[in-house]
Formats: sequence, structure tokens, C-alpha cells
Amino acid sequence: MAVSFLRHEVSDLCLGKPALRSLSISATVSDAVEALRTSEDNFISVWDCNHHSKSLAGDQCRCVGKVCMVDVICYLSKDENLSSPSAALKAPVSEILTKIPGTVMHVEPSCSLLQAIDLILLGNQNLVVPIQTRLSSTLRRKQFPKSTNQIATTTNHNGQEFCWLTQEDVIRFLLSSIGVFSPMPALSIDSLGIINTADILAINYHSPASSAVQLITQSLEQQTSVAVVDSDDVLIGEISPFTLACCDESVAAGIATLSCGEFMSYIDCGGPPEHLIKIVTERLKERKLKRALENYSSVINASANSVSSSSSSSSSSDEESSVSSSSSKLRSAGRFSRSNSYSARMVRRSEAIVCHPKSSLVAVMIQAIAHRVNYVWVIEDDYNLVGVVTFTGMLEVFREHLETMI
Repeated sequence: MAVSFLRHEVSDLCLGKPALRSLSISATVSDAVEALRTSEDNFISVWDCNHHSKSLAGDQCRCVGKVCMVDVICYLSKDENLSSPSAALKAPVSEILTKIPGTVMHVEPSCSLLQAIDLILLGNQNLVVPIQTRLSSTLRRKQFPKSTNQIATTTNHNGQEFCWLTQEDVIRFLLSSIGVFSPMPALSIDSLGIINTADILAINYHSPASSAVQLITQSLEQQTSVAVVDSDDVLIGEISPFTLACCDESVAAGIATLSCGEFMSYIDCGGPPEHLIKIVTERLKERKLKRALENYSSVINASANSVSSSSSSSSSSDEESSVSSSSSKLRSAGRFSRSNSYSARMVRRSEAIVCHPKSSLVAVMIQAIAHRVNYVWVIEDDYNLVGVVTFTGMLEVFREHLETMI
């Protein structure tokens, strides 16, 4: 069984994965926002070629990075961009691409599972893989119909489509064959030495949310989160890129005007409460950020109107129901109207996902996968923050075990 497991290739992990949606490197930040609004995925791949050109060979086109709404929010929350949001949105999408090399990497379908794990441990977050299929292009178009979004298109070059593998994909695959690694998965994360206590990204509950922007950017790069703690290092909640990725660009105004505690409530399940929308509006006025205020009001109103349109088929003469509906519209402002906006991650609200040092590896794996995150916070019984366990740390342990199987 161990020998057959080692024969797996990345193509085995790509089965059933849909083709990537892509954005040209020549696109603008505004194009990225529109593409993300209409995408089922939190990330859009960015490519350095014209996907509409039939004269280019597939190997001439390369994925150069990826963008998500977190990149947009952190970019728009900068002081210079708050003063002129329209100009910021016209900037090239390269402005929000991470400057860290190796975020994405092309690999062949024959790349082994061991090689894939090694590449991920070197810092490659996404492995771009050509999709191998015997389906005709006509049949594939029926299975994966073309999006109505003309900005983000399917990554297709001369009939070749691509998907990508993430840390989560690899961890899910390992979990499906967890018996191969027995008894290691039953050991505690403490005994395995995978609790990271040195590189914790944390900020105080009362600190301005604007002071967390750099930490949010780092957490996105590290695929973790920003812990929100009190003065005694007790974990109160988190500001997670996985939550921010389901918000819209209006959240940038919240970062610029709220405290970390207020901001956690702002991005909570269902969108910002009405009183926080009013606070953001007033503070933008106090700072005389007229253009930012206009942009914020426009996006918030558009989101509320979108919710109103989608729920117009149901009505009630009951006054209480009317008030509840109005509140729901405001609560939904700041959220995307897309199918994965209310995932298990969103239902959890801003409460951090936690485990204890004695939790087993397999339990923490399941916990992270269930909430669609790449990390789990480790706390003591008194909720003092101990550290964090990441998919990277887990993969290191599995890689060491696989080495003994060769």
C-alpha cells in the first residue's frame, strides 16, 4: 500500500477540478474587482499573455500570480488611494500582485506527489497543472459552461486548459489515505513539534485596524491569519484573509476608520451592522475623505440594492418583518452575492478556529479542512495564545514520514 501511494502524481489530485479562470496582466485593479465579484473562486489567476489570441502556443503563456479581494482591500486602504479611489482602481493589476517570487509555479501532470510537496514546502502556494482529459472540447464546454463574465476567461490555450493545486488539495489527499501513515496522525501536535510559536501574527483588540494592514498582507502570503488579542495575550478573535476574501472593496473604508475590535464585527457573518456603517461614514467625513466617502456609499448602496432585488419576490405586510428585511439588506452590504459567500467559514463568524497542544494531528487536519482554512490557532485552557499549526507544518511531518517509505 505504501509503495502504491508513492506512485501518485499531481494528475491524480487534479481529477474533477475545474479549469482556472484567468485575468490578463494588462488588466486593471477595477477589472480584477469585477472578475472576483462574478467568480466562484476567491482567487483569480493572472497570466502574461492574451488568452483570446489563437496564434500563441500554450507554453508561451505563463501564470505570473494570483489576486483576491484581500489584495484589493489592502491596496485601497492606503492613504493615497483613499484620497483618490477611482484613480487607484485604474492602476494595472500588477500593482496588487505579490512581489514574493514563486507564489505560483507550472508543473507537468507527471510531477510526483513527493515533488509537489517539496515545491509547496519551498513556498509555492499554487501549482499550475495542464488538465489532462479525453473529453471533447464540445462536451467539456457543456460540463463547464462559459462564464458570462468577459473580463475573467477560462485559461485555454490551443485547447489546453489548466487547474491548480493548493496546500488544501494535498492535505485532503493525504487525509484520504491517512492509514498509510499510522500511527503518526494520532500523535498530538505538541509531540510532533509542529506548533509554530515564533511567527505569530497578532494585534491588540483596541489597535486601529489600519495598523493591521501589513499583518493582513503577511498573513495572506503565509496563508494564515491575524490573531486579535487583549493585553494579556488572550485570543479574542481574528482578522482572517479567508473571511476578507468574501467581502467587497468597501471594506477598505472600514480598515481605515475602525479599531480591530470594531473591524472584526464589521466583517462578521452577513456583513457590517448598520451602526458600524454609520461610524465609518462619519469618520470618513471627519477626515474629509470626500471621494472615499462617495465610493463607499456607492458600493454599500449597490450591495444593498442587489440584496433587495434578489429578495423582491418575497414580501410581507407585517411591520416587524419589514424592519428585519431592511436590516438584512444593510447586513448583507459588503458581501459578494455569489454562491460561496456563506460557507462554513462565514457561519463561524469572527471566532478563531482553535485547538489545544494535545489535539491529535488528524483532528486538527479535519478541523482546518472543515472550515476551509490553512491553519488552526493553538490555545491553553485559559484561552492564552500558544501558537499556530499550519498546513505547511503538517506537510513537513508527512514529508519526513514519506521519506522513510522510499
